[in-house]
Amino acid sequence: MDNLEFYRQTIETALRKYAEIPCAYGEIEQHLIIDSDRNHFMLFDVGWLQKRRVHGCITHVQIIDNKIWIQRDGLEDGVTDELVEAGIPKDKIVLGFQPPPVRPHTGYAVV
Repeated sequence: MDNLEFYRQTIETALRKYAEIPCAYGEIEQHLIIDSDRNHFMLFDVGWLQKRRVHGCITHVQIIDNKIWIQRDGLEDGVTDELVEAGIPKDKIVLGFQPPPVRPHTGYAVV
């Protein structure tokens, strides 16, 4: 299996686990949105919390130039540890939500 397919499967497996966890409050569903052609993976909340509409991105991951970019990570413990535990090296993961000057201090790839 090439790196791209391994990355795709690993990201999908990690995010699918979260998508299957039911929300403990409100009428909120979690959806996993995958665009394999463009290498986008999003975990999304949709529903209602009492009279308030809930609709937003929890986590957004992209594969860009053979690196995994975590564009948004709203998971409690984050998705990066799971990716590393699954065998993806830290130097292949970019914390895109961190400002570029901070990235060298994260232990993950800079770009």
